[in-house]
Amino acid sequence: MQDCSIAATDLACRRGDRVLFHSLSLELQAGEALQIAGANGIGKSSLMRILAGLMPPYAGTVDCQGAVGLIDERPALDTHQPLGAALAFWQRIDGPAEDATARLGLSHLLDVPVRYLSTGQKKRAAFARLIGQGAPIWLLDEALNGLDSDAARLAETLAAEHCAQGGICIVASHQAFALQPMRRVELAEFAA
Repeated sequence: MQDCSIAATDLACRRGDRVLFHSLSLELQAGEALQIAGANGIGKSSLMRILAGLMPPYAGTVDCQGAVGLIDERPALDTHQPLGAALAFWQRIDGPAEDATARLGLSHLLDVPVRYLSTGQKKRAAFARLIGQGAPIWLLDEALNGLDSDAARLAETLAAEHCAQGGICIVASHQAFALQPMRRVELAEFAA
């Protein structure tokens, strides 16, 4: 993970006829963290999708050195499969990696179809998938939504451990996220 980095230069995002933000640049190296903050609808999730390569920017460029893992409101888990099978699917693609299901309190849910999990359980399952992916760059879009206080602290701890091991975390949230040191960017400063 020591060689990972992510840089965005003069990004702009357009949704329909409206430009949400423009002239946004950022750069993170191994071990660094950044919070993207702002009100609902300002473009935090769109920015995260641009950084993940899932949405093209209206203007600007993104350069990533290292794989990117994203947690957003849509966990990439087959809702018709039991949780264990849904996670095993990704393990076959990603290769052997750390199994975080016990640490995330999911071991007793591996035979439960993903569609029956609570919002918080699905979010913890998304963290298990992210850890198993082994990506050095974590994009956490409203990662604390749906988590109880203990699970939220665990998510913050996982992010801190990831950065301490040389990973990068970008957190998009209007909620406080305890990760030190972490720079902060107010997306409103780049609003069109």
